[in-house]
Amino acid sequence: MKPRDLMLALAVVIAWGVNFVVIEVGLEDFPPLLFSALRFFLAAVPAIFLVGRPQVAWRYVVGVGLALGVAKFGLLFVAMDRGVPAGLSSLVLQSQVIFTVLFAIVVLRERPRVTQAAGITIACAGMLLIMLDRGLSAPLGALALVIAAGACWGVSNTITRHAKPQDTLRFMVWVSAVAVVPLLLLSLIVEGPRADVDALRSIDLTGVGALGYLAFVATLFGFGVWGYLLRQYDASTVAPFSLLVPVVGMGAAWLLRGEAIGVQQAVAAVLIIGGMACTVIRRLTPRPAEPGERILTGSVGR
Repeated sequence: MKPRDLMLALAVVIAWGVNFVVIEVGLEDFPPLLFSALRFFLAAVPAIFLVGRPQVAWRYVVGVGLALGVAKFGLLFVAMDRGVPAGLSSLVLQSQVIFTVLFAIVVLRERPRVTQAAGITIACAGMLLIMLDRGLSAPLGALALVIAAGACWGVSNTITRHAKPQDTLRFMVWVSAVAVVPLLLLSLIVEGPRADVDALRSIDLTGVGALGYLAFVATLFGFGVWGYLLRQYDASTVAPFSLLVPVVGMGAAWLLRGEAIGVQQAVAAVLIIGGMACTVIRRLTPRPAEPGERILTGSVGR
């Protein structure tokens, strides 16, 4: 990878890692579903007039918009609002790797490699260790919402892989646009009009900054650069960088929010990240595929 592209990859990792701390800060000013809706509104509405129509079928745009924009981010924001810390969220959300591989096996009929099966087992052990951590400050139900968000991310990854968008930034802009109205309706139903209006009336510079970061840095810059890198290099070269996202997320939460990392959580983090690393290990000399067989490539989300 060229030095400039290496720096871009690291910049995306940092942007996505710090993103979890910014979400936590923004949730102090906004109800979670409204916060998510406003994030996608800022990311999508101005940009759709500049990027043109998506270059894939609308059913893929709608499918990813609902799975990623509404379900994944909605569940994640609600879970963090209910007490899951930023660093822990950045780690547990990477369960999406497990779900992505499993959905690809079931839906796309792809065959996992031995290293991927081993990686899933190791990562699941880490998740179990997190769930059994009695010293965990997060409510168990809220933690389950983060895992559910990971499952929804796995669904969106499967749809995206099937759609194969050529322009990731354009695709993400339209996906964001799809998410706005459902999230606003859910916010009105679940959080109530009064809470939404009060949040908008009392918005301050901190809230504006959090929205701006999520919309322009984490969404447009992050996904735009990531798509550029995937067009320039093999997925096996780019994907492992996202393994650093929970490392940055946990580090940023410790540095900026004082989030403690216990021994059991540290061991769980090593297991989860190590398991995810196994899913992107590729054979140096790939064996020939059997007729009609598809070999599952590593997919690490962000």
